[in-house]
Amino acid sequence: MLHLLKLSVGPKDVGQLRDIQARRALVDPPLRHQTRMMPKRAAELTEGGSIYWVVAGFVQVRQRILDIIEDAWDDGTRCAGLILDPVLVPVAARQVKAFQGWRYLAPEAAPADVAASNAAEGAEEMPEKLRAELRALGLL
Repeated sequence: MLHLLKLSVGPKDVGQLRDIQARRALVDPPLRHQTRMMPKRAAELTEGGSIYWVVAGFVQVRQRILDIIEDAWDDGTRCAGLILDPVLVPVAARQVKAFQGWRYLAPEAAPADVAASNAAEGAEEMPEKLRAELRALGLL
């Protein structure tokens, strides 16, 4: 098993990522993320791997990778399609510097899932700036 680490470009918070993905899943199922390069280690990724999303500078959620297919963008250019489970699983937030594309992430280096009961109550309603400051201090 292997994971991917990927920047979520555009959404400013997990709520926006969730909304964008929900719209995509309705308009053009199945839910997938298209990426230019086909992962060479695709078999390992589909054996229980996840894509860990970096949102607003922090790894915040993950999604199971169900399959990887050859796909095409709207202009016909070939790409890889990562078929994703629509469930966004919160993980222990960790700050990540910006990078291009995606990176492989070993299971032992992946942030742990945060059980819903352990999540800070009301944290999603806080302003993003406050949440970012609390994450930077290790308090959220």
